[in-house]
Amino acid sequence: MAYKIKEIFYSLQGEGAQTGRPAVFCRFSGCNLWSGKAEDKPRSFCAWCDTDFVGTDGPRGGIFDKAGELAACVSALFPASGPDTQRLVVATGGEPLLQLDEPLITAFHTAGLEIAVETNGTLPMPTGIDWVCVSPKAGAGLTIRTGDELKLLFSQDRVDPEEYLDLHFRYFFLQPIDGPRVTAHTALAIDYCLRHPRWRLSLQTHKIVGIP
Repeated sequence: MAYKIKEIFYSLQGEGAQTGRPAVFCRFSGCNLWSGKAEDKPRSFCAWCDTDFVGTDGPRGGIFDKAGELAACVSALFPASGPDTQRLVVATGGEPLLQLDEPLITAFHTAGLEIAVETNGTLPMPTGIDWVCVSPKAGAGLTIRTGDELKLLFSQDRVDPEEYLDLHFRYFFLQPIDGPRVTAHTALAIDYCLRHPRWRLSLQTHKIVGIP
């Protein structure tokens, strides 16, 4: 498989349970819930999506013909560190499970990388991924029903957070939807977490501090 990558960059994880952890983010091009075209956005499952995942023109983006080539590109962005330092690659998108396959998982592990994935949960999960974050989208259904963290964008129309609590995740997060109503969404998420303590608040701290 040739891997279509929008961008690759080194930063700190800004959301969820691993907030603050250094990682290389590998953003895969394409999504199964929205074409990325503005004219299709009102009919998508996530009309509030703020991520550019179309094409391969971002920093270090491109088409990688071999899994080892992509793994080498990711590895090269980490600073020199001691042998016991665990390096994290976050496979994100778009929807990374359209492309993240066994050869690439093997290549990442061979390069000494821990693999996290951020997925909408609608596609089957390949084996070998070390950290699974599922972000459900209203009306899209879920194939992946177990993992490390469930991160629900809040407040989506027609979504009751309680319907996800029978799933098998270590952490349950509410994350305010960004955009012109982010202040209102944040207030709603805070109130909901206070009234339903199993949920934790996740903020996009990378946007707050101004890093990628």
